[in-house]
Amino acid sequence: MIRFDDAPRTRRRPNLTPMIDVVFLLLIFFMLASRFGVDRALPLAAAGPASVYSGPPRLVELTPIGLSLNGVPVAADSLAAALGSLMQSPDDAIILRARDGADLQALVVVMDRLGAAGLTRLVLVE
Repeated sequence: MIRFDDAPRTRRRPNLTPMIDVVFLLLIFFMLASRFGVDRALPLAAAGPASVYSGPPRLVELTPIGLSLNGVPVAADSLAAALGSLMQSPDDAIILRARDGADLQALVVVMDRLGAAGLTRLVLVE
């Protein structure tokens, strides 16, 4: 009678190939599913020592309640017209400030409306 207990057993190493395949498949999946890059950049004027502010103040404040131009409440539809009387040229700087609790989407909407009106030199301050 042959006893199998006496035969020396060699230890098998675990096969890592299937695990490596799964890791590479997950890597490829997440690389294809993620989005690299920026959908849209907000055009803002770079403030620096070369920028000179001239003319009357043009401070647009966005609050959770609404918009104000130089402290006076103004409707979003009439903001570009109200700014037109304060500007000497369309290249004049407009200062945008979002107050505490202001919605970021509302700020982007205001920037889009000003851009559509031809006012593109916007300075965003904190």
